Amino acid sequence: MSRIETLRPEFVEFIPGTLQGGILYISQKYKTASHLCCCGCGCKVVTPLNPSGWQLTEKRGRVSLSPSIGNWSFPCQSHYWIRGGRVEWAAKWSREEIEAGRRSDLRARQIHFDTPRQTPSIGQRFVDWLKGLVQRIWP
Repeated sequence: MSRIETLRPEFVEFIPGTLQGGILYISQKYKTASHLCCCGCGCKVVTPLNPSGWQLTEKRGRVSLSPSIGNWSFPCQSHYWIRGGRVEWAAKWSREEIEAGRRSDLRARQIHFDTPRQTPSIGQRFVDWLKGLVQRIWP
């Protein structure tokens, strides 16, 4: 397989078992996107869509993923951005840069998943409800 320069989005409920090159499969229900590595090596790339993973944006039928795709665990170690459906190749990272990136990703996941969610008190929920009621009556 040769290098892929563009990715067409395909919105699916489930990511298929066999992927085709040049397609970015997106499951909004399961918050994940997958594609074959754009270098052409054939490895399956899975990107979780969440605040500590990747963000997906769509504009005029073209999608972008942020941050970049760094396939550090693949033999190819390819590194690229998906912006507006186009693949933009990034510089190869050193072993030190890869390790620093992994540490940063780990910290982001820990912050996202370990931060306790604040549940408003019954009093705060009542005040919020009352404010909403007043705003509907007197806009």
